[in-house]
Amino acid sequence: MRVAAIDVGTNSTRLLVAEEGSGSAFRPIDRRMVITRLGEGVDRTRALSDRALERTLAIVAEYAAMCGEYGVERLRVTGTSAVRDARNQEDFFSGVERLTGRSPELLSGETEARTTFLGAVSDLAGHGSVLVVDIGGGSTELIFGNEEPERLVSLDLGCVRLFEKHLKSDPPTMEELHSLRSEVVAGLDRAKDLLSVPPGARLIGVAGTVTQLGALKSGLAVYDPDVTHHMVLSHGDVRRLARRLGSLPFAKRRRVKGLEAGRVDVIVAGAEILLAVMEVFDAAEILVSEKDILDGLVIELLN
Repeated sequence: MRVAAIDVGTNSTRLLVAEEGSGSAFRPIDRRMVITRLGEGVDRTRALSDRALERTLAIVAEYAAMCGEYGVERLRVTGTSAVRDARNQEDFFSGVERLTGRSPELLSGETEARTTFLGAVSDLAGHGSVLVVDIGGGSTELIFGNEEPERLVSLDLGCVRLFEKHLKSDPPTMEELHSLRSEVVAGLDRAKDLLSVPPGARLIGVAGTVTQLGALKSGLAVYDPDVTHHMVLSHGDVRRLARRLGSLPFAKRRRVKGLEAGRVDVIVAGAEILLAVMEVFDAAEILVSEKDILDGLVIELLN
């Protein structure tokens, strides 16, 4: 059986087509990502803009056509932080249903976190205690667990949201970066108390900010998930990349080898969030995972 998941995030719209494999594994057939920035301006206006909806639904339509070509039997389309925050979310729901014939699911922060954990640990045998961090465009999810998620927190601390809220100058000023960091650390301090992560738990990072920093560390001119998957980023790596990216104006940052065009503006905020996570949770390193909520959605479809 072939299945597919379309995850419509605040910054990107992604597709995973897969089919049943041996045991509990699945075989990926196609995985795609387009930065559509559905959440542009949502933190300020609490509404999805016409332009953001138009470009996002255009990609959903493209993915739906691909699912037809692949003979997909079961499809899930999910919306997350930007859709949760928008007062006109019905425009998104009706548009997706018209294009795919399926009613999209609006995932709560808790469901998003649990599904992300399922995907992130799916190819880690005997992983022990882990803390999964998912830095999205609108929110950041932190999930602690062993074989299953045990405690989780969803925070309105995403790279698009915080970029729009704090980073007005080009390049950002020290005052703007300090304001961003202060908000992030305050949220993470509260999350740390709730999560009660034991010493020695492994930190795993998923989604675009983390994989992008992995690609930048590798020096690749073109992003290759086979290279970044299970790469290790040290605290020093993340700090160095955050400081370098934050010091560059947009025009120079866009020329950084391997930096995706759709992340040039928000990568500084994303790197600062990740750096704060590592410092608040006293993590010397983070394991980069290309497996995330999409993989979790597909696993649930096949079970």
